[in-house]
Amino acid sequence: MDMKPDVLRLESRFLAPVRQLLLEYGLELVLIPGQGKIPGSFWGEPEAGLIATRLYARSDTPLHSILHEACHFICMDSDRREQLDTNAGGDYDEENAVCYLQILLANKIGGFGQDRAMTDMDRWGYSFRLGSARDWFETDAEDARGWLVQRGVIEG
Repeated sequence: MDMKPDVLRLESRFLAPVRQLLLEYGLELVLIPGQGKIPGSFWGEPEAGLIATRLYARSDTPLHSILHEACHFICMDSDRREQLDTNAGGDYDEENAVCYLQILLANKIGGFGQDRAMTDMDRWGYSFRLGSARDWFETDAEDARGWLVQRGVIEG
């Protein structure tokens, strides 16, 4: 187990809702047993990994990491998806949109939700202009929301 702050991780109680959520977007959850190497992990274990349409995770992978990588996949076009291997790429605006979307989608995982997602993002070290995920999401994320609406990822 890593020495990172206390965040919710992919425990057995989250497997079914996470798997279902990923399937809705064309992603397959691949569980890596024990402390095995996570393929496609840009930051290294225990962070989630992405290769093509597979999202790799272990039981100690943070839920926010799974959502973040899934949201990269959701936000990219089909050309980028075809080349996807470890580095999701994207620019500054897309990264903000990914963070916004991961907070929205957190409510689809019972026992996680937006409040805990934002707390875990702060605990893990995400950095926002206003100092916290909640302050950014609630008062400074219009551009991220607009990016998602413009591309049809979410409704306006």
